[in-house]
Amino acid sequence: MPFFKPRENTAALVDFTRLPRHVAIIMDGNGRWAKKRGLPRTAGHAAGAENFRTIATYCKEIGLEYLTVYAFSTENWKRPADEVAAIMGLLKKYLIEAIEKMERDRVKMCFFGDLSPLPEDLRLLCEQTREISRHYDGVQVNICLNYGGRDELIRAAKAFAMDCASGRADPNHLSEGQFSGYLFSRGVPDPDLVIRPSGELRISNFLLWQSAYSEFYYTDVLWPDFSKDELHRALAAYQHRQRRFGGVTNA
Repeated sequence: MPFFKPRENTAALVDFTRLPRHVAIIMDGNGRWAKKRGLPRTAGHAAGAENFRTIATYCKEIGLEYLTVYAFSTENWKRPADEVAAIMGLLKKYLIEAIEKMERDRVKMCFFGDLSPLPEDLRLLCEQTREISRHYDGVQVNICLNYGGRDELIRAAKAFAMDCASGRADPNHLSEGQFSGYLFSRGVPDPDLVIRPSGELRISNFLLWQSAYSEFYYTDVLWPDFSKDELHRALAAYQHRQRRFGGVTNA
């Protein structure tokens, strides 16, 4: 008789009464997922987009306050034109569907990054989504689109310098909190947990300022296969860590 291993109840690993406020995910591994199956890279991005919908919906169900995902970086423009076009098409499709369901789901959606280089129809959808979201409370999903951590810091530094030149700011009294107000993420708490699927062990220009004291969770699972079970494992790992923020504990 074949032996069947019982499925692990990963939800039991998590204390849902003390979730992190803010989880950020680098959605990596779509291309490799497709290659393993003999499919074009665009198929991997389609699978990854569908998984984003699944994970974002589940984060809302469990009461997470903020979810930030890395959808398209400033460096991703270097990819083949057909792949970039496919990603933009998927983003457009997702936003159209999201707008249709926003009144039902009541998920706030924001965008971090410079949207100006995007196709006009996609940029207008982003603005429409952002405007509708202003009326909702609850989970906020931040989509990093044409986003790069270094680019964000340079833009913030330039904006602060301009305010100093015009007399609106004093360079001798700049604080971390004040500088954070110049970032795309202004008003959003820093991520408590950053998750990177796909086996890569780097930050890839993602939330460089905001993740200074984040906990990191790495897994070899490729993003399209990143399931609720894997999210449970990441949350459980986070809950077993002590966050000292540079200090010490008495434990």
